[in-house]
Amino acid sequence: METSQYLSLIEQELAKMPDFIKEYNLGTSHSLATSYQYLTEIRRFFDWLRQERLSDSKTNRGISTTTLENLRRNDIMLYIDYLGHNKNQQGRLNSPTTINRSINALRSLYKFLTITADNNHGQPYFDRNVMLKINSLNNTKTLNYRAHVLESHMYTGDLKYQFMDFLDQEYEKKCNKQALVSFKMNKQRDMSIIALILGTGIRVSECAGVNLSNINLKEATLDVRRKGGQRDSVPIANWTIDYIKQYQDIRSDRYHADKNEQAYFLTYYHRKTKRITTNAIEKLVNKYSAAFGHPLTPHKLRHTLASELYAVTKDQVLVAQQLGQKGTSATDLYTHVDQRKQRAALEKISEEKNNQDTE
Repeated sequence: METSQYLSLIEQELAKMPDFIKEYNLGTSHSLATSYQYLTEIRRFFDWLRQERLSDSKTNRGISTTTLENLRRNDIMLYIDYLGHNKNQQGRLNSPTTINRSINALRSLYKFLTITADNNHGQPYFDRNVMLKINSLNNTKTLNYRAHVLESHMYTGDLKYQFMDFLDQEYEKKCNKQALVSFKMNKQRDMSIIALILGTGIRVSECAGVNLSNINLKEATLDVRRKGGQRDSVPIANWTIDYIKQYQDIRSDRYHADKNEQAYFLTYYHRKTKRITTNAIEKLVNKYSAAFGHPLTPHKLRHTLASELYAVTKDQVLVAQQLGQKGTSATDLYTHVDQRKQRAALEKISEEKNNQDTE
């Protein structure tokens, strides 16, 4: 989803919220995606407060900070229970991950109201933070289980090279005439996008935001603007450079890019040259990977790089730096993706047992 779309959706949410929510949105430094997600969770919470008569307001816009200040731990636990027994748009019960996102949104809001805000004569709105008494839900799936599921949705090892060869040599055989024209037009661009994500681990939004000046093929480095606006620079895997060069060679002519066009990945539609959107990248990865027989998302391409990088280095800090993460907690999962070390240990135990039996 693009910046303009997020800004529009956020504006729609805020239009139906009290003024202190607008202050909260301005006073926090979340990414646009997180801001939108948190606002939808706050809206759902406010709907529930009115539904349960914990607020007398007829609309969410009329909900007061006094209502939030006076909520008890039991009230929040009832809301969490409500989330756990309601189904999402796909007809499934809300997962612990979804419920934890709602808890995190409320934590963020309460932190603002009790600490950050200073609109009340230089003081926060109130002091009592009920969310300090609320724990996140435990994820019932172990790291090993999650790693096993994750590994089945990545292109590690030779599979990533097979995927690139499939796009280069086989995909057009599966296209109808209309799709074939589009594929031939965008083949080098699309393969370059996939290679760049696989070769750097950047997020799909970061890929869409790459500018021409950000790529240094001679040094094999990429300058990238991370979530929150921080600038970063990461190396690019050597095997991906040829794919990126092939697109760079045809970029200007095929997409009618003039010298002032800064966006690196372009579209050309109705005689207009534009930066490719995040949504377009997600769609092309989904389309190609489904045709390959191993459906995945751009985020799984990012996981692929992280997993392989950890397998080679065994260095979580290095992986976190490559991915643009502030800490290593998010990289814990990659230490479990490759279970060969566990299997080798089990086999060693078996060998010792066999040796004892033969003595």
